Amino acid sequence: MEETQQWYDRNSTLSTIRERHSIRQFTDEPVTDEMIQIVLKAANQAPSAHNQQSWRFIVIRGEKKRELVELVNRRASGFPKSSSVLLRMASRSIASAPAVIAVANTGDLIEHGTQLFQVEQELAHDFFRTMEIQSSAAAVQNLLLAATSLGLATVWLGILYLLKDEVLTLLGEPKGEFMAVIPIGFPLKEARGPAKRPLEAIVKYLD
Repeated sequence: MEETQQWYDRNSTLSTIRERHSIRQFTDEPVTDEMIQIVLKAANQAPSAHNQQSWRFIVIRGEKKRELVELVNRRASGFPKSSSVLLRMASRSIASAPAVIAVANTGDLIEHGTQLFQVEQELAHDFFRTMEIQSSAAAVQNLLLAATSLGLATVWLGILYLLKDEVLTLLGEPKGEFMAVIPIGFPLKEARGPAKRPLEAIVKYLD
């Protein structure tokens, strides 16, 4: 265990993975265009099915960010209490961050793959839909880690999936798959991530 810890201490990639955790409150210090480009380039380097890169990144600031906050707050009251609370928390994080990056699937892989695969259409659609989601999730993880390496904070607001069609419409994107809305900025205060389950509880070895 101690030897494993040493690897995390001296390897910058492993150290960044360890340091990344969700931050929901940000300072008003702006995130530069250069920083945004760096994290987006890292996201775009993620593996994707058939290298289709069937994702789109939308950088949201200013008035459009305020519109997103208003949409989430307005719709939160129409959900059960637990979901409503999480949506309101998400809107506060969006409002607090100087920038937000949304990640949406384009549907290109679903469309082209379903036409190419000589199998039942519904099965092919589900297959390529899953691959699009997996690909975009990898891009999001790259983005989160790149941001952490720059001293930035992020949070993956998966709860906004409840409003995915409305959010995509607001962002001028076609309805379809939806991956994430990610506030990004400098952390208002340092915070520790939650404890993770020990590997012994989640790993098995087969020979």
